[in-house]
Amino acid sequence: MNWTQVDIYTTTDGIDPLSMKLQDLGIRGCSVQDANDFRDFLEQKDGKWDYLEDSLMELANCETCVTAYLPQNAQGSETLAALRNMLAQWKASDTESRYGRLEMSCSGIREEDWANNWKQYFKPFAVGEKLYIKPSWESVTDQAKGRIVLEIDPASSFGTGQHHTTRLCLELLERSVTSDTKLLDLGCGSGILFIGSMLLGATDVYAVDIEENVVRIAAKNAEKNALSPTQYQISCGDIITDTALVERIGSGYDVVTANIVADVLKAMAPLFPQFLKLGGTLILSGIISERAQEVIDTVVPYGFTVAEQLEKADWTAVKLIRNGEKDEADKG
Repeated sequence: MNWTQVDIYTTTDGIDPLSMKLQDLGIRGCSVQDANDFRDFLEQKDGKWDYLEDSLMELANCETCVTAYLPQNAQGSETLAALRNMLAQWKASDTESRYGRLEMSCSGIREEDWANNWKQYFKPFAVGEKLYIKPSWESVTDQAKGRIVLEIDPASSFGTGQHHTTRLCLELLERSVTSDTKLLDLGCGSGILFIGSMLLGATDVYAVDIEENVVRIAAKNAEKNALSPTQYQISCGDIITDTALVERIGSGYDVVTANIVADVLKAMAPLFPQFLKLGGTLILSGIISERAQEVIDTVVPYGFTVAEQLEKADWTAVKLIRNGEKDEADKG
């Protein structure tokens, strides 16, 4: 398998939180280059060094960098998109620039070229019992018979449907969405979840993502599936910090879905009951399995009960129900 080196630039203070965020994306190993470490070494060395290579001396002035390696395959491309989104969100919240520029570069290949490599791995496939996912350049196969075709071109955003987190979300969604579902998609990425929900019958949909380019990509994907902008709303912003956006989104949703990462889901937890109806469904994904209980323990005290939990290849998705009786008008 081929691998690509991804260098992420931060500060000394950013090393530990960045390493944890990489773990939440499923990136298990990374290396660190930090000028402070080398300065400490120079100060603490015992004086027996007669000569140090110039390349080593340059470390004393290097920019702090955390390096990870991603496989050049479908999962790697999805992880790259998720990494880009995570850095954008983190940078937006770092108003004091404590963690540096929070940018990344890919070695040996331009990032935009590698980000497009997902095309060679993206083939049509079925998800759950109802959906069939395909890129625009592939033809529909016999596998699509009796299924709803969802056409998606994620470009630089997260969400081909191939990543386990997205598949698990779609499986839970197709069991939760009905013909009159009002749905909110937080961190919509390519739009695959809210588009899939609309194709399954959702009629009142709001989608949000922190990146403007991602929002444009999601809107284009909705158009590919013959969905009119009059059928949904999509906004760019961060619900954790933007109270005006939270007010625009409103409340009374039957289903809320968020396929992000553990720490962001935990930060969003106080807002979930504000968005959902009593008896409404909350679908959370993007969670590495070792942190699933941590996320559940954070969300449940806000008035939720776990209804279903799916796991695949160390990734977990959870379906929760907001406690309380549905409004009379919503009872069937």
